[in-house]
Amino acid sequence: MSYRKLHRQQGGFTLVELMIVMVIISVVSISFFTFFKSSLFGYLDLQKSASNFTDLAAQSHRVANVVRGTTDIIAAADDSFEAYAYFYPTDTYVSQIKYYLNATNTQLLADVTPMSANPPIGSPITANKKTFTIIPSFKKVTGVKLFEYLNSSSTALTVPISDVHTIKTIRINLAVQGASSASNQAMTVEVGLRNRKTNL
Repeated sequence: MSYRKLHRQQGGFTLVELMIVMVIISVVSISFFTFFKSSLFGYLDLQKSASNFTDLAAQSHRVANVVRGTTDIIAAADDSFEAYAYFYPTDTYVSQIKYYLNATNTQLLADVTPMSANPPIGSPITANKKTFTIIPSFKKVTGVKLFEYLNSSSTALTVPISDVHTIKTIRINLAVQGASSASNQAMTVEVGLRNRKTNL
């Protein structure tokens, strides 16, 4: 075999062939990256939504339990509720508890002021007041009240309510931002006030 023939058989890729291969590799890489990125972000969004909904369910249960144990209502408004209730199951006395939204309607907060004894004997210990963030990523839905108040006939009461003793059930509407800006995750619970005292 001549040297010239051997040299032709051992020849490498041409520049055009290398460019075609690089273009194909680039297209495949970009397609794979785009698919991987969208799949990853989709998974993370679903995971965040699931986590937010789990937190929302847990906090709605917690708020419902506190409101259910209300012994007397101090003030009732559309986006705030203040009452005497047990914030912790182990509390000896009720606390003065106020649920409300922050100034930007993006957080549900609770001010908890312990009492020296149960009303009407006790008084608030203002030095021990604590503020808790109940829902850090609250979503205020337009036209939806945080608290709705129902009488014994399950008829909605209009605030301001002149006689808070007519409130027999409280509907609590909670929501958090969903995975996308257009979606919200909402939960509504109705709580009957079973522990209220009429002689306070």
